[in-house]
Amino acid sequence: MAKLTFNGGIHPFDGKEMSKNIPIKAVNPTRDLVYPLSQSIGAPSKPIVSKGDYVLVGQKIAEADGFVSSPLYSSVSGTVKAIEERLTVSGKKEMSIVISNDGLYTESWAWEVKPYESMDNSEIIERIREAGIVGLGGAGFPTHVKLSVKEPQKIDYCIINGAECEPYLTSDYRKMIEAPEKIIEGLKIYLKLFPYSLGIIAIEDNKEDCIKVFKALTKEEPRIIVKALKTKYPQGSERHLIYAVTGREINSKLLPLDVGCIVNNIDTVISVRDAIFEGTPLLYRIITLTGNSIRNPRNYKVRIGTSFLDLVEENGGFKQEPKKIISGGPMMGIPLFNLDVPVTKTSSALLCMTDDDVMEMEPSECINCGRCVQACPERLMPKQLSDFGEHGNSEGFLHYHGLECVECGCCSFVCPAKRPLAQVIKSMRKMELAKKKR
Repeated sequence: MAKLTFNGGIHPFDGKEMSKNIPIKAVNPTRDLVYPLSQSIGAPSKPIVSKGDYVLVGQKIAEADGFVSSPLYSSVSGTVKAIEERLTVSGKKEMSIVISNDGLYTESWAWEVKPYESMDNSEIIERIREAGIVGLGGAGFPTHVKLSVKEPQKIDYCIINGAECEPYLTSDYRKMIEAPEKIIEGLKIYLKLFPYSLGIIAIEDNKEDCIKVFKALTKEEPRIIVKALKTKYPQGSERHLIYAVTGREINSKLLPLDVGCIVNNIDTVISVRDAIFEGTPLLYRIITLTGNSIRNPRNYKVRIGTSFLDLVEENGGFKQEPKKIISGGPMMGIPLFNLDVPVTKTSSALLCMTDDDVMEMEPSECINCGRCVQACPERLMPKQLSDFGEHGNSEGFLHYHGLECVECGCCSFVCPAKRPLAQVIKSMRKMELAKKKR
């Protein structure tokens, strides 16, 4: 392909200048830590502590309950206060382990650390599983499952997703600037697991400084290349990233490994590196706190389980009361009505805006302009799919490939009639997927 991109997509205001040039700052919690047992796309983890137990930083508090599951670790030292339902980002209450922080942060992990070159592949994957690492780009798919490939010799590409196309988010950018060596070390672990693969670090071309850094650091690495992607949303979507850098296509019936690819985001690769090089489980997330309601937008290193309220208070509170708060970015994030919810493995940002443009929109009749079709990266017909969803027409929805929607929101963004196309399609898609599971 002439350009490293895909068909469709949009160019929303990115808002990244608000936080991209400020170094990451560590913050410690002031409230109780809350650890929902369901922090991956698989089965919830199973508690192995009880109320009243004293735990240390890095101590396992819940074990994986199945192959597609992931253990949890305490990110503070303190006492288990309760195991009960607590409110989460999803808006629902989920069974959680609640720990009262003693403020000492006494550590307790004694994992053996040895050169990854001397470890066999099963040992590396087991360490990644034991560390509780999941896909930190948002999906939360357990990383050890993704790497447990029956025929590793058939993996041609290990792709590191440095696109970070979601507006306002800059956590991956900061990590690429502050810890590029860790990313390369993590990628080398992947290349050991897949000995016939090429490592690709894919970065959007609006991050020229990152591209220069990685090209300089990998110029003597024959199995690692850096590819500059065209800046466009949703360039960081797994399907579209794979197409942009390899020309290979996948759909809802295929996984990346079916076309010889393994894809991981920046934070996941660093977490894998830390588990192998330092013997540490997953304890932290880098969270972008941003938006025009925030006094000092920046990225924070946050202990998993920390309340979002702690981040806002650490930042000095709101400079103006927000009308819209989103966990994640504006395109694919989850609106929040309560800030006293915990940071989890899949948290990435807290976006606080003084205006709620979506709520102020007045949808009107479709004018058949076709902009939603042009913008859709999956080449679907969003207007028709939305109509099927509004009328509960499962047959039509499936016939027009509604399950191929990646829920990126491009269609709603470009619609001049301000119709909630993406929301309706997303709801219908969830219902159809639930039917399939049953």
